[in-house]
Amino acid sequence: MCEDLGFEKLLSEEGFFARLLGRSPSGAGRELLYGPDLPVVLLTGGPGMGKGRLLRAVRDRFATQVPVIYLHCGLARYEEHAQSEPGARSATTEALVEVAQLLSSWQGTGGPFAFPRLFAGLAMIATGATGGTPEAVTTEVERYEQLPQKRRFRGLGAGDFWRGVLRGSIRNLLGAVSGQIFDPYSAAVGNALVEALFERLAPRGEAELERIYGAYPGAAGQPKFGLRNLAADFQAGGEDRELAEGFLFRVLREDLEAAYASTSGWLRRVGRPALLLDQAELPLGEQLLRAVLTDRRGGQRDRVVIVGTARRADGGAFLHGGLPSQDVVPPVEFRPADGGPPDWTRRTGADADHASLADGVLLLRMPLLGGDQLRHETERRQRRAEPEGGANRRRIDAAVARLSGGRPHTAIRLAAAVAAFRMPADANDRDILDAPLRISGDGDPEQPVADVLLRELVLEQLPVRLPSEHHDQWLDLLAHLSVAHDEECADVLLRHHQSGRVHRLTARHVSQLLRDTGWPGCQRHFIGDFGLRQVLLHRLYGLRPAGAAWYADHHLLRDHYAGPAAAGPAAAGEAAPGDRAFRSVTAHRMNHHLVSGGVDDVVSHLAATLPGRPREWCAELLEIAQAPYPGGVDARRERAQGLVAVDGPALRRTVDQLLHAVWLCEERTRPTGKEMARTLDKLLERLSIMEFDGAGQLSQTATDWSGLAENDQPLLRCTCTEQLGRRR
Repeated sequence: MCEDLGFEKLLSEEGFFARLLGRSPSGAGRELLYGPDLPVVLLTGGPGMGKGRLLRAVRDRFATQVPVIYLHCGLARYEEHAQSEPGARSATTEALVEVAQLLSSWQGTGGPFAFPRLFAGLAMIATGATGGTPEAVTTEVERYEQLPQKRRFRGLGAGDFWRGVLRGSIRNLLGAVSGQIFDPYSAAVGNALVEALFERLAPRGEAELERIYGAYPGAAGQPKFGLRNLAADFQAGGEDRELAEGFLFRVLREDLEAAYASTSGWLRRVGRPALLLDQAELPLGEQLLRAVLTDRRGGQRDRVVIVGTARRADGGAFLHGGLPSQDVVPPVEFRPADGGPPDWTRRTGADADHASLADGVLLLRMPLLGGDQLRHETERRQRRAEPEGGANRRRIDAAVARLSGGRPHTAIRLAAAVAAFRMPADANDRDILDAPLRISGDGDPEQPVADVLLRELVLEQLPVRLPSEHHDQWLDLLAHLSVAHDEECADVLLRHHQSGRVHRLTARHVSQLLRDTGWPGCQRHFIGDFGLRQVLLHRLYGLRPAGAAWYADHHLLRDHYAGPAAAGPAAAGEAAPGDRAFRSVTAHRMNHHLVSGGVDDVVSHLAATLPGRPREWCAELLEIAQAPYPGGVDARRERAQGLVAVDGPALRRTVDQLLHAVWLCEERTRPTGKEMARTLDKLLERLSIMEFDGAGQLSQTATDWSGLAENDQPLLRCTCTEQLGRRR
């Protein structure tokens, strides 16, 4: 099934989640992984890596066996519900109430859960209801009437020592002060409510409230003080409110723990309950994660499995206490492809209380799809018979693999779009991005798959910290930045395309936003994810007729690196600083000139600078040729093989052929293999016997480059293209 693609091992009967939850999808018991001190598990990976898909699959597979609640932290309804009573509700409390309500109707082994401890806290913050009158507070408290007591279920009795926490007693006691006028959060209403909560409690219930709410900051062991402080902090807003909300999350987990730890729970309940936080990088999710991690660092223990999502590779900046990256101690990692889950223990010792929140985290790196999985996903969707030999099918499979980079969502969308697609002769992989895709029902219009991917991976997953004034231009800015290499290059484009705007983004800021969103970096490409870069390049070429936007951006950069702005130690071909993607400004200029109509100029430059410096020249050639090819007819293969007439002496003609052969190999959007390997070998050997200084050194280069090309390896390695070389 699509939901399981790439996650089969994680979701299996003996997989990671079966052991984490103590129950397999079929209901068999499993030896528990970790505990009693549990790590918070964060699924890490950028857009399209399937984090939310995996959480939904865990819910669907396991929720009939153990209590598994899926919470989407980006839903607008939590904030909308809170706005009707802003003094008594927040998005966080609305989410916690939803979790408790779902668990209070749990139909599995052990029956529903009760939340009397949580009810007490929610009832107290209800005193902030509009007007603060007894009637308003009573109405607000009644929203939670189903939470404190376990309803009758399969013959189980209701009540136990929480029998006094009932709607009737609260209504009667609040009614005693009705008719009086109070300010918001009236002390009289609050005091009446506290007395109502405690009046009929059995000793065990009172001891529980003392243990829990007596531990609230400033309560000094007095539960009534703790409840009043909780309500006051909630009303204060800001960080005080966050403290109160985090405490309520702890209380919810205390209710769950009590349900398992009691005598009846120990006999009847199995496994561990779980809360799955989708899009946990959003404010609601980060707040819940921060609260549980802080509690567990401080010694609080419960058996609730918390699984969240994180776009950033390090789990999120909030985990590391503001430390610079070089001082961060990374959390324990689990890479499913490397085997079983790792050992995990919390740091102990004198500094344990001051450890970063990352100490309580286990990062589960979302797996990329392997070659067999990618092929299976494309093959199972085919709707037309293959021509003899299946060349079209193999070509499409390769294009999907390269453009997706193994990113599951991208692979699924591309595979669906190309189910009946025919690759044009000598096509670029980007041609499949025009394939039409219908997302759902037959009545929905088809859209180019590129538009679908950009909407789902970029527009629907904007960086959390992207200022709202830049939302409207984010996608187009990224499209322009798809031709940039380093931050200097990107800043040239950003200054041009934000001209006239009061608020502007810098390359450093954009780079940070991309990292926060989970997109990988690359030392040679500003947009460091190969697949995303190709989709953005496709958009850039189509922004204006005949690729005008593409050519304008490359001309802008070509001219920048040819003028005074580019002057510096590298301007005359000297080595550029280590944080740049090119050895020299000249190479950078020629790269952009190559893809904006200056092929002949680039050939002339290369032919003139080869004699006497073959090693440096080869490095420069690779940097110049690491360029995307624009749309339109592609004659590079014919030109590389000498089938296109070119004027000039033998050296210049051979350099022309070699440039186009290397360009084909370095662009990584066409198959090269043995054909280009032979071409590279032949051309470099031809140069090696010509009469110029250092020519003989090119013979070894011929061996090296042809070997890489034959095995579909990049000639110039970088983070994003090296990954493609490993995925065959």
